[in-house]
Amino acid sequence: MNWRAIRAIYVYEMARTFRTLLQSIVSPVISTSLYFVVFGSAIGSRIDSVEGVTYGAFIVPGLIMLSVMTQAISNASFGIYFPKFIGTIFEHLSAPISFVEIVIGYVGAAATKALAIGLIILGTAALFVPLQIQAPLVMLAFLLLTAVSFALLGFILGIWANNFEQLQFVPLLIVTPLVFLGGAFYSISMLPEAWQAVTLLNPVVYLISGFRWSFYGLADVSLGLSLGMIMLFLALCLGVIWWIFRTGYRLKP
Repeated sequence: MNWRAIRAIYVYEMARTFRTLLQSIVSPVISTSLYFVVFGSAIGSRIDSVEGVTYGAFIVPGLIMLSVMTQAISNASFGIYFPKFIGTIFEHLSAPISFVEIVIGYVGAAATKALAIGLIILGTAALFVPLQIQAPLVMLAFLLLTAVSFALLGFILGIWANNFEQLQFVPLLIVTPLVFLGGAFYSISMLPEAWQAVTLLNPVVYLISGFRWSFYGLADVSLGLSLGMIMLFLALCLGVIWWIFRTGYRLKP
């Protein structure tokens, strides 16, 4: 394992975060604060609690998951797309490093950024609502697995995309709606039985459910099933990346 190459890619990608601090850190925090104002105040004034948890506190795990997923995808996709766009990706491919080291460098940096943003938003949420974390290790495990999994998805997206518009397609038109319809702002037990069955087809439900369990001990599905789903998603992303580098899909002319 070429740790020097991994470190070089990782440090370069992390340095890009500090060059765009306003966009990378400040913007997600402001957006999350607005969610608290709109959902926590406007809707929360009409909903006293959900399963014994105040509505403002209930939506915190969903908001954190939304930010972690979108930031992991955006950082990883842009990180690998830009070298492909300007042609420096061929230097990586011709260098004496394996695709594993390339993936660890880019995905590790994107996951680190997403994880940091998730923790910052958690601290921001504590300023608005009283929080309790019953299982902090489980919470950190879900944060880490989600950040890594969606960073891998973003890496795949960055290789697939042919332009900057396509980079925004998955986060804006697929991931964000899935989060909103995946129980981020409500418990699926509040839905009619038919809609509950439909909602369980949404993979994001399992991530948010397991993450919320680590806070309040509440879950729409079992914790084991939530962990199994995210591990399956992680394995699928790794398999796709292995296939991309094996075949040279959109990497070689």
